[in-house]
Amino acid sequence: MNNLGYIISFFTAFFGPLIIWLLKKDESEFIDYHGREYFNFFISYSVYGLVSFILIIVLLGVVLLWLLGIMAMVFTIIAAVKAYSGEHYRFPFIFRLL
Repeated sequence: MNNLGYIISFFTAFFGPLIIWLLKKDESEFIDYHGREYFNFFISYSVYGLVSFILIIVLLGVVLLWLLGIMAMVFTIIAAVKAYSGEHYRFPFIFRLL
């Protein structure tokens, strides 16, 4: 899951990175690390999005959804740059499930 996995996530958030990670995770610890990190990020931000969607009822969710979208885009770009330069990147504000 090098920077290609992060870049492909802008077009297919789940299946593209999943295929790359499943095919390449045994070849490299680096790819396995970034694959796990991305899916922890994906799960966490999906939960945050669901909570924000529910909070739309009290109008707070609209602001949270915009903020969440911006954060997800910025953190994904940072992760792609770090992966391209061969560094490990830990997404902020995520659950470490994998």
